[in-house]
Amino acid sequence: MGMMDAVAARVAQGERVRFRPTGSSMVPLIVSRQLVTVAPVDTAKLEVDDIVLVRVAGTVYLHRVTALSGQRVQIGNNRGGINGWTSRDKVFGLCVDVDGVPRKNIAGKVVQDDPDEIVTS
Repeated sequence: MGMMDAVAARVAQGERVRFRPTGSSMVPLIVSRQLVTVAPVDTAKLEVDDIVLVRVAGTVYLHRVTALSGQRVQIGNNRGGINGWTSRDKVFGLCVDVDGVPRKNIAGKVVQDDPDEIVTS
């Protein structure tokens, strides 16, 4: 199990997790190794441009919601690439901050929003 799978498992169990993802697909929103916080999300409240921790076709990504259609969510990076469609039950969490700076439009989307539950990876 890779690091992203381990983070997804913890978030799926209701934990808020801080970690440092690697890669350049989300620049400038997230730069490789920036500290991000992901919290469990109410998937009914997802919106396009939310950054989510999600499994698409067997791979876990920290990418943007690019489209919504009923119970399906389309995921893509910040460079125009599309990972594909997945179901809302494969969305584990919402990126709530990057390097301590809160993301926009996260109010009311987080499940069990308790700052005392933050765990660092």
